[in-house]
Amino acid sequence: MVFRRKYSLTIFIFVGFFLGIFTGLVIGEPAIPFTEPLADIFLRLLRMAIIPLVITSIISSVIQVGSAHGLGRIGLRTFIYYICTSLLAIITGQLLVNLFKPGVGADIGLEASPETITAVERGLGEILLNIIPENPVAAAASGDVLPIIFFSVLFGYFVTRIGADHRKLMSGFFEAAFEAMLKMTTLIIWAAPLGVFGIITGIVAKTGFAAFGPLGFYFLIVLAGLAVHMFLTLPLLLYFIGRISPVSHFRGMVSALITAFSTCSTIVTLPLTMKAVTEVSGASKRAAGFVLPIGATMNMDGTALYECVATIFIAQVYGFDLTFGAQMTIAITAVLASIGAASIPMSGLVMMSVILGAVGLPLEGVVVILAVDRILDMFRTTVNVFSDSCGAVIISRLENLSEGGKQ
Repeated sequence: MVFRRKYSLTIFIFVGFFLGIFTGLVIGEPAIPFTEPLADIFLRLLRMAIIPLVITSIISSVIQVGSAHGLGRIGLRTFIYYICTSLLAIITGQLLVNLFKPGVGADIGLEASPETITAVERGLGEILLNIIPENPVAAAASGDVLPIIFFSVLFGYFVTRIGADHRKLMSGFFEAAFEAMLKMTTLIIWAAPLGVFGIITGIVAKTGFAAFGPLGFYFLIVLAGLAVHMFLTLPLLLYFIGRISPVSHFRGMVSALITAFSTCSTIVTLPLTMKAVTEVSGASKRAAGFVLPIGATMNMDGTALYECVATIFIAQVYGFDLTFGAQMTIAITAVLASIGAASIPMSGLVMMSVILGAVGLPLEGVVVILAVDRILDMFRTTVNVFSDSCGAVIISRLENLSEGGKQ
């Protein structure tokens, strides 16, 4: 049922995309007053859901991690692995998008035309300082996402430090609130085809097909970054730290990777990944049982890379040359946002909205890249699953060495 829903949504998005092209070409600008409200409604619904989804998702995730077997040595190593691989993925994406600049000079015909963006005006020190909110409620009301993420991580951690009865109560509350927000967000995502239709109609009516060249270039940049991370960065980590052959590990993961590619879900793939890393790659069941379930909800290398490239691409389309501090904001937000990347269709789209808000870019840019998002979702989910599997093998190896064992 989940598989069918995801692919029916994909079909509807493509229908909206091609109908937008057709309407823009045949009717032209007279259609814009009728199609533009559809895009506005979708964007407003998306804005409505972002802050509550981020808060409930991150708090519930941190509570689960804090209570799952305790955050001991294996938890610390797992967390370090997540952070390091996500940063390596983001750096890969940053290098490619800054080198090839797919959005520079692109005429995509976006309505919003900001004169400046917040992240460009701030220095790195100010950005890091402003992550700490003076008033979390005010930050939520103003849509300031980074302070909300910071507060949610801290709040979730300290929920795990309170008494068992209160911890159980708070955990149940935020888990239920998160599930409710998932259902609401899933419903909102089903409005995406209408939003795509409205935006694409306006773009084609104003610029013709000129917008699709840069979009295709952006698509190739994301694919290249994902390929580098999956076939170079992660295998090197496997070889030098996990001490196993990346080729044999990849062969064992084929069925899991095909499932991840076809379903766009790390959760659905979890049993196959567990079987592959323990039976083929020699990971201990203890390490795999801890690393993989948490990684399925928190370790999103492919998603973090995609979010970074997409945000910088959208900034380039708007004509901004992002400073080092602004790109650091993107990197930090992408890592933190990947913690709360919910297991729903197009969760990367929702998290993209979070990052654009943190940087100060208009949310309209999200709908432009939506045309290729579902295809990229298949590739980035595959990278996410492969990174989880590598993490299980590497953590198992490190645990074995620290306990005096040899492989």
